[in-house]
Amino acid sequence: MIIKVYQGYGHTHDLIIYAHVLKRQPAANTHYSNNILVNIFYLLRLFFVKPFPQTRVRLTFGNQQQEGVTDNEGFIRFEWSSPVELPYGWHPVTIEALNKWGTAIASGTGRLYVPHSTQYVFVSDIDDTVLVSHTATTFKRIRALLKNPRSRRQFQHMSEYYQALVYAHTDANTPNPFFYVSSSEWNLYDYLTEFFSYNRLPEGIFLLSELKRIWELFRSGQTKHAGKQVRIERLLNVFPKQQFILIGDNSQQDPAIYTAIAQKYPQRIFAIYIRNVRTEKAAIASELLQKAEQQGVHTLLFNHTAEAKAHSERVGLI
Repeated sequence: MIIKVYQGYGHTHDLIIYAHVLKRQPAANTHYSNNILVNIFYLLRLFFVKPFPQTRVRLTFGNQQQEGVTDNEGFIRFEWSSPVELPYGWHPVTIEALNKWGTAIASGTGRLYVPHSTQYVFVSDIDDTVLVSHTATTFKRIRALLKNPRSRRQFQHMSEYYQALVYAHTDANTPNPFFYVSSSEWNLYDYLTEFFSYNRLPEGIFLLSELKRIWELFRSGQTKHAGKQVRIERLLNVFPKQQFILIGDNSQQDPAIYTAIAQKYPQRIFAIYIRNVRTEKAAIASELLQKAEQQGVHTLLFNHTAEAKAHSERVGLI
């Protein structure tokens, strides 16, 4: 049994963390090969998972403990408050699986991030926003997945741009929080964290989509997108004092989702950036962004990262 604990987030009165209890977890990769057969085998193993449903689990955070039960996919979400004021930064969390007598039979550790109350919050899509993924084409998408995470391509200058954003109006001791909200599955969590680390992109909290099984591999990244808006709105509710910057692309539904959020929370969204990866959808994206601009939100449909960085400088974001 494996407890896979993902990075969480929150503040003193609203803390959230996620975990999976698995009989078999997605494969860990310690050897990054360019051999196509090795990478096919690794990709298959990422989706060869077996959840542990309806399992009793216990969270330990400092002196606090809380229990819950995993759903049919072995997934659990804990939400709680701290009795003491929490300083900004990373805080450790332990989650244990329990037998019927309440004895721990497996455990996993994770961290949650508490940002400073005056900071910006950055919400970024991953596929075709940061990571070249070809999400609109099944064959190209799978071919991209067959590369190891260190050989995958990021869009040019993204690490430099995001490093500028993570320290916008702050310093190295209190980086702005980054949330990577994606339709990619939790199967790819370690794959994505390795890609972000290797490419020196800001450390952040990944909010991904439900696990897929091996027979669903060809639908990777094709989860319904309604959940993305729900996840972002949850962040807005958890961090009521912060201004948000939403970054995505027009390969799928980001322009519509981000515009809907801007119309619902016009005072909370500072800017929306959409990478134009599908020129045939540029006009639709522009029309949606104009609706967000009418709410006082800075917007940009851009082809190159340098354009987004220049815009961020013009509006005083960096």
